[in-house]
Amino acid sequence: MRLLLRTLPLYIPFRNRTSSGVLNFVPPCSTTDVQYVEQLQDFVSRASHLFVMTGAGLSTESGIPDYRSENVGLYARTTRRPMEHMEFIRSAKSRQRYWARNFVGWPQFSSHQPNVAHRVLQQWEERGKLHWLVTQNVDALHSKAGQKRLTELHGCTHRVICLGCGDISAREDLQRHFEALNPDWTAHAGAVAPDGDVFLEEDQVQYFRVPSCERCGGVLKPDVTFFGDTVNKTKVQFVHERLAESDAVLVVGSSLQVYSGYRFVLFANDRKIPVAIINIGSTRADHLAQIKVSGRCGEVLSLIQPL
Repeated sequence: MRLLLRTLPLYIPFRNRTSSGVLNFVPPCSTTDVQYVEQLQDFVSRASHLFVMTGAGLSTESGIPDYRSENVGLYARTTRRPMEHMEFIRSAKSRQRYWARNFVGWPQFSSHQPNVAHRVLQQWEERGKLHWLVTQNVDALHSKAGQKRLTELHGCTHRVICLGCGDISAREDLQRHFEALNPDWTAHAGAVAPDGDVFLEEDQVQYFRVPSCERCGGVLKPDVTFFGDTVNKTKVQFVHERLAESDAVLVVGSSLQVYSGYRFVLFANDRKIPVAIINIGSTRADHLAQIKVSGRCGEVLSLIQPL
């Protein structure tokens, strides 16, 4: 297969590399106040059934960009916007463009690995501190870290669903199918987006071939909730049930600007369940939190002992 990739110029104001070599999409932040870390330690120690909700700020420390972080998020770096649900459903051309971009970006996106924050949360589960974890991320990094008590609220890019028959398949299998259908297709790739695709010009994708479902011939879609779509009601109810069983909520790396996650903090507030937040920058729920710690997720979590 001949696949030509060449990075296009794209303004990224904060793109240094971390010590591990991954691109740094974590916004700058001041040193975390020791007093707030001590308060968070007490908060976690008191909890016996801790409910954790994570967002994109957790995965930026693995080199995956997010949408909203100041100066480094997708919205700050480019005018491009993510795929909308109805656009994907209604337009075969939009699906062709999406899958062509996703095909090019997939090898890099799927290679990202869990960081220290993912590993700490998995250890909390092993020790019985973490009752349930719900993530807004679609990158499978919690699963790669070994998290079991887990709900992927917005789905996962590592799975593909048929909109016709509902069949679920592995994204890796689709990648091989793409390669077989497009042996001579070439593309010049731009920067990678938070959902794993890259930026391609329209004339680059017009000859890219997209397979249909092998079982029923239906339309294939990543098993994720696109912008403009809603989270499955059964999944939301399940998360509410796990939250009702909990005695404390810890939000990690999320601005909570999207209601699908914010609703659980509102639910906790209604139930008088205390809330703590770790995030760089303000969040939609700062006024509902007992404790707010500003800092890198991995650095803060590594200081907390699940007593």
